[in-house]
Amino acid sequence: MDTVFPDTTIRYRAITSPALHQAAYLLIILAEVLAATLCWVGVIRLFRTILDPSAFARSKDVAVIGLTICLLIWLVGFIAVGGEWFAMWMSTQWNGIESAFRFSALILGILIFVVLPDGDPTG
Repeated sequence: MDTVFPDTTIRYRAITSPALHQAAYLLIILAEVLAATLCWVGVIRLFRTILDPSAFARSKDVAVIGLTICLLIWLVGFIAVGGEWFAMWMSTQWNGIESAFRFSALILGILIFVVLPDGDPTG
């Protein structure tokens, strides 16, 4: 919050502890690793069951959980918390709202595609 507007009244929200900065950064990294792992496991499970429609539908759960975690990271973590609570939108240097929105929209699109019911391929 070192680059927010000079006359803003929300500077009290700034976290100045380097230890808390590192803890938050580590939490973001761990959440992203968890999400990526779940997404990859989900993809592998889906590819293994691609020829069996009922097994394929049952195999979507891990991918959906991974994509949901991704969406929470970018929508809640970066847009809501970073963008609104810490006023990232005020910064010309640290504003990541546009990128977070792009990631969120892409992830949401993929999540919707994955959860759509599959048609019966035989009929």
